Amino acid sequence: MHRLSAENLVAAKRPFPDKLFYKIGEVSKIADVEPYVLRYWETEFPFLKPRKNKSGQRVYIKRDLEMVLQVRRLLYEERYTIEGVRKRFGAPEVAAQPQGPVVQSSSTEIIKKIKERLREILGQIR
Repeated sequence: MHRLSAENLVAAKRPFPDKLFYKIGEVSKIADVEPYVLRYWETEFPFLKPRKNKSGQRVYIKRDLEMVLQVRRLLYEERYTIEGVRKRFGAPEVAAQPQGPVVQSSSTEIIKKIKERLREILGQIR
């Protein structure tokens, strides 16, 4: 499905519908990739994490859709590898196997780290 026909090229040039939310089927049609490909990309690219609604369906926002289209362009048109796309977006590499023991943080440590990060972001905004 990722081959671009003349009809798909014309559709690719058209802007996608301006909506608040897109379901995975809509994103699949707009990006011209199968839904399973989108789900796979979520596992490979940490920056592609659409929210899920109460029933567990993926809900993409416009920013998510734009990221999907960029990933598609890099992979299918510019012939990047998955690792190349990760590097292009500055995403951390996915480790094949964990190195050393997995350490679980307590809830208070996690909240403390989140607060620190939010303060950093707030400082950058101001």
